[in-house]
Amino acid sequence: MSLSLTTRFVSVLAICTIFVGCRQQTKDETMADDFSPVIRDVWTTEQANTWYQQWGWLRGADFIPSSAINQLEMWQAETFDTATIDRELGWAESIGMNSMRVYLHHAAWEVDREGFKERVERYLEIADKHHISTLFVLFDDCWNPTYEVGTQPSPKPGIHNSGWIRDPGDLIHQDSSLFPTLEEYVKDVLAHFGKDKRIVLWDLYNEPGNSGYGNKSKPLLENVFQWGREINPTQPLSAGVWSPDLPDLNKYQLANSDVTTYHNYSPPDIHKDWIDSLRAYGRPLICTEYMARTRNSLFQNIMPILKEENIGAYNWGLVAGKTNTIYAWDSPMPDGREPAAWFHDIFRIDGTPYKKEEVELIKSLTIK
Repeated sequence: MSLSLTTRFVSVLAICTIFVGCRQQTKDETMADDFSPVIRDVWTTEQANTWYQQWGWLRGADFIPSSAINQLEMWQAETFDTATIDRELGWAESIGMNSMRVYLHHAAWEVDREGFKERVERYLEIADKHHISTLFVLFDDCWNPTYEVGTQPSPKPGIHNSGWIRDPGDLIHQDSSLFPTLEEYVKDVLAHFGKDKRIVLWDLYNEPGNSGYGNKSKPLLENVFQWGREINPTQPLSAGVWSPDLPDLNKYQLANSDVTTYHNYSPPDIHKDWIDSLRAYGRPLICTEYMARTRNSLFQNIMPILKEENIGAYNWGLVAGKTNTIYAWDSPMPDGREPAAWFHDIFRIDGTPYKKEEVELIKSLTIK
């Protein structure tokens, strides 16, 4: 979901230098001197691998219904669209997907706390009906810097994620008094759903440091891990590494995540090098974003690798809709015509596949 092109196609040497160096630090018993203390210890590798065995091979998509342009439109009461969620998760089930990664937004909770949790419960009921588990994302540093509750903007023709919003975005860097609200949000949601067996994992912070924030995102990253460990849900806590250009954040994320999650939109050779580097930690791997057709990150050349390696596989996008993620990050098409090659997504809004051969490949990997 990154905005930066350079951080997606880095040299293998840079990846290995950062990740292997981080591994050495995580093994150091004096690591607490470098990082903020946490309420409970990070899971041991044995705990993490035992937990992972229950799930088998996780495969799915980063999901938002086609009728929503962003997280607020998905979760606000006025636009919470159960019919579309049900229909589109049914399409996911039909091709053998068994899990979805789904973004929340604290502003939807802040306006209507109990209603928000009721809607999350309703989503989980629908997903479970389709034999689909869920990985929830709490915070996000991608795309538009500010947000407003209420009616959300219409999509800008041909612009990738034109209406997606960060959480909490610029506001946290302007007003630190937001921290108590964010703490209450995290603790309320995790306490309410912290033993829910339909939830795989809490992805605490999507791409911290993106949008030029860099290390400015570290205080919130550190706090959300601390808040999460205070609640201590039965599900693991993680924040995925995504850019070798952010060594301080990478070190913290890898040292504090119970299981290792990551994003990679690169071709197979680079993706494999990331896998080899991250395997050094001995923890389960879950790729929470991949598949960008024009970047040669494809179902046919990445998904078989992830299956063989038993790495959770969540591609970006299920149904083409208001997010406009059929368009590439860096290739806007303001006239709104369909691109020659879709960047993300699998289905058209009527449920027909963008590429029948892709769907057949997915089914060959997922359906016994």
